[in-house]
Amino acid sequence: MAEDELRPREADILIVDDDDELRREMADYLAGHGFLLHQARDGKEARAQLQSHPIQVVILDVMLPGEDGLSICQSLKGADGPSVLMLSSMGESIDRVLGLELGADDYVVKPVTPRELLARVRALLRRRGNQSTPKSRIATYAFSGFRFDLVRRQLRAPDDTVLMLTPGELSLLGALVENPQRILSREELARFTRGNSAVSLDRAIDIQISRLRKKINEQSGMEIIKTHRGLGYILDSKVIAL
Repeated sequence: MAEDELRPREADILIVDDDDELRREMADYLAGHGFLLHQARDGKEARAQLQSHPIQVVILDVMLPGEDGLSICQSLKGADGPSVLMLSSMGESIDRVLGLELGADDYVVKPVTPRELLARVRALLRRRGNQSTPKSRIATYAFSGFRFDLVRRQLRAPDDTVLMLTPGELSLLGALVENPQRILSREELARFTRGNSAVSLDRAIDIQISRLRKKINEQSGMEIIKTHRGLGYILDSKVIAL
């Protein structure tokens, strides 16, 4: 399959970075590959762009004037929010882990090559596309009192509360419910959620699984997603396709 067939057409991308030259270079490169680019220098401009355009991916620098990127990232969490690719010039593991814990879907260290940036954006868009369910597939799954609607990208707890999940968490849950009572390795989960070209990022998968498991356990009172040390993760529940 050609690369152009994998790339969603006219996806809206927002770049938030106070380095004007770097931001424009990234925007020009991505625009040259068919995307609709929007730019912001800080959190205020970013929120205005998010309100005005159907942004699908936010490329977000950690260090910004005023409100920092981590705070903005946290505010974007939610099933209907854009995917977030964090950028940092520091490269320290604490910033990387914190960004992922706050809801980022991916994280790269600057300077990042235009080609790698493009690959990361395409991977995030591919993941979002995988969440759109064809009519031939099952749309809703039930497990342990939960209902997971793949079309609405919505998880309801046994008390009918809607749980707020990030796009990354939704992708992981989709992989688990479609492979119930089967151990999935980190590599398999990376392929399910990021496409066949993905390189497994063990720590990222671990963090997102941990967040997802905490949200589900708080509602169920029991451990539904279990870890098999050295092997991977399993949804230890009977799943019914509705």
